Amino acid sequence: MRILLDTNIILDVALNRQGHSEKAKELIYFLNQKEIPFFVTATTVTDIYYILKKSDNHASALEFLQNFLLYADVAGVDKTIIINALNSGLNDFEDAVQIQSAVFNQISTIVTRNKSDFKTSEVEVFTPEEFLILHKNK
Repeated sequence: MRILLDTNIILDVALNRQGHSEKAKELIYFLNQKEIPFFVTATTVTDIYYILKKSDNHASALEFLQNFLLYADVAGVDKTIIINALNSGLNDFEDAVQIQSAVFNQISTIVTRNKSDFKTSEVEVFTPEEFLILHKNK
């Protein structure tokens, strides 16, 4: 099993978002403990940097990403993935890129807080809570 974490999951942790950060942290801890490979897309890394830099500063954004990438892998995004995302028919281009990157990189599952954005996904989609309930007792 290989997992792609949506941008919102990482931002929940980085920004300590009320009502969401605890489940996101629990998910990442669980994935690390079970040695389940998890990924973010290359575009997610740049999005996270941009948002964290705006909310704090350049140095803290870099520090968060450097620490996070000790545990997470990065799924590439290339021209084929972008073209497939453009042709996917999805309204949210960022989500389309993540779906196409998951498919291309043989990632079976996306974890997000916004499942409805991924309803036509070619891979399984779970919220952090759903994923933990399904896999924690295995």
